[in-house]
Amino acid sequence: MQRIASSLLIPLLALLLSGCAHSGGTPGYYWQSLRGHLALLQAARPVQEWIDSPDTPAPLRARLELARKARAFAVTDLALPDNASYRRYARLDRRAAVWNVVAAGPYSLELHRWCFPVTGCIGYRGYFGEADARAEAARLAATGLEVNVYGVPAYSTLGYSNWLGGDPLLSTFIAWPEGDFVRLLFHELAHQQVYAEGDTAFNESYATAVERLGVQRWLERHATPAVRAQFAASEQRRAQFRALTRATRERLAAIYEQNSDPTPDHTALAAMKLEAMQQFHADYALLRSRWLAAHTPPAQLAPLDQWVREANNASFAAQGAYDDLVPAFVALFEREGRDWPRFHAAVRALAKMPRPGREEALKALAPP
Repeated sequence: MQRIASSLLIPLLALLLSGCAHSGGTPGYYWQSLRGHLALLQAARPVQEWIDSPDTPAPLRARLELARKARAFAVTDLALPDNASYRRYARLDRRAAVWNVVAAGPYSLELHRWCFPVTGCIGYRGYFGEADARAEAARLAATGLEVNVYGVPAYSTLGYSNWLGGDPLLSTFIAWPEGDFVRLLFHELAHQQVYAEGDTAFNESYATAVERLGVQRWLERHATPAVRAQFAASEQRRAQFRALTRATRERLAAIYEQNSDPTPDHTALAAMKLEAMQQFHADYALLRSRWLAAHTPPAQLAPLDQWVREANNASFAAQGAYDDLVPAFVALFEREGRDWPRFHAAVRALAKMPRPGREEALKALAPP
């Protein structure tokens, strides 16, 4: 029976890739997803083997020890799944695990969606090869959409590959600062806890809430003062950047509402959009100068610099999927007495609701 089950499940794995990277589309697309994921799984070895190997560099050994502690903490303190995922490690010879493609209309902050079996309709599409992702982006751009391609350091298969050894830790994020590393681990595990089919904003905002709440508890209980200080500084920059991008999204959304008029003035819309984007770049330049004055190394700002250079409707819309519902999930966590099992159960109940009711319930939870 095991062999029969395996022969049925392996081809389906390409259809089931979900969470922070999704698969779907033509047979060729399914094949690249299946091939890429299986190659990644084959490269993974148990964490203990890496720790015991004399060839493992000391910094990597120390980080794998940290990963093992954080993985246990996720189960005991955050009530996240106790399964095979993130108990193995794979070294990749690339800077990202997958590359996601997102797209949106020239006067819209609604993500273009791809619809697939199991995962439903989702707002981004993942590729194991950057060239393939950029080819898809070029195809979409030729239709008039604004597109963005970004590397993803990790993704979740929602637990569907646990029977194959589980989603592994990857070299693409293993060396991140402790706080960022731990929060990403919690985020990906959250996707295995609750998943609402076809609702990208719900899934990503829930996982983001878990990572933010979970990393604070980890830092309080296990991190050194130096690690806490480092994380606090980076988190302050993230909060300031989120506030800037949120304000820009709101401004763009107000502009794009006029596109729903029976006879929209596209010349006026383009001028207002250009002005909003110019203001965004100016505000970021001011924010960046303050960070540099506070002795933030320029290398730490490189990812944000790139995001700002490439910012368009697609990137703003994708960021909104990760951020906009987070306050509602945090409020739900407080409502459930900061009890993790109760919180996950409440989120699971929301995920089972029809989407309109789910959105209304989250809207009611969100603080003013």
